[in-house]
Amino acid sequence: MVFSNLTLTALFVFFSFQLSAQKQNSAFEPNNDFWQNVQFGGGLGLSLGSGFTDISVAPSAIYNVNQYFAVGLGVQYTYIKVRNSYNSNLYGGSLITLFNPIPEIQLLAELEQLRVNVNGVGTNNYSNNFWNTGLFLGAGYRNGNVTIGARYNVLHDDNKSAYSDAFMPFVRFYF
Repeated sequence: MVFSNLTLTALFVFFSFQLSAQKQNSAFEPNNDFWQNVQFGGGLGLSLGSGFTDISVAPSAIYNVNQYFAVGLGVQYTYIKVRNSYNSNLYGGSLITLFNPIPEIQLLAELEQLRVNVNGVGTNNYSNNFWNTGLFLGAGYRNGNVTIGARYNVLHDDNKSAYSDAFMPFVRFYF
């Protein structure tokens, strides 16, 4: 948790740090109201097992249009390794739309584009590289900065997909 808070703090400082010796009125001065409505966050994932490793980093930023509606961008990198079988790298971005009809409920639509690179190892000497598009619709319970829920990929293809299942639980943090 310390690592993620430190990382998020560093990202926030990087994106919002300003130096000015004097206050000047300028047409190029950023609108401070914009940055007050921006939240940074995303998700981290780690799954380890006997011969299995899955590491995922998915930072994102959203702009709160109002108390009900937010839009944003995200990036993702995932590394998967299955011993004596394959390793895979997935990377890409997403467009995020969030709707909060009441403060505790969050509905989402997310368009994701990932590049998938799969390489077999050992006797499974093969390579498969492709682009994967996902359109996720979902809902979650929101409590403060944390949302826990599930999303469903309506474009899921069992024969060629970055994910083994269309249904995915999620945990997201925004600060």
